[in-house]
Amino acid sequence: MERIALHTRLKPGREAEYDAVHARIPGDLDAAMREAGVLSWRIWRSGRDLFHVVEAADYAAMRRFLASHPANLPWQAQMAELLEVEDDYSGSDRGISQVWELP
Repeated sequence: MERIALHTRLKPGREAEYDAVHARIPGDLDAAMREAGVLSWRIWRSGRDLFHVVEAADYAAMRRFLASHPANLPWQAQMAELLEVEDDYSGSDRGISQVWELP
C-alpha cells in the first residue's frame, strides 16, 4: 500500500461549487477508483488550497488505469473547470515528498 499526499488549488470563487460536486461522487467513478486499487482518498480544503491523501495499492498503476477510463474522463473535465491546474494524467506524478513523520 502506498500513501500519497497531493496539493491542488481551486480557481478563485469556485470553493462552494467544488464542495457541492464532492458531496456525492458518481457511482461509476467510485467503482473505477476501487478497481484501480484506491483504498481511500481524503480531501481537506483551506480556502482555495486542497490537500489530498490517497492510499492505493500502486499509485502509478492507478493513474494509468484511470487516465482514459470512461468514468474518469467526464469527472476530470468537470474538475478542470474548477482547478487552477488541470491534471492531464501525463508524466510520473508522485505527489508531495514526505519530510517527517512521528513514529
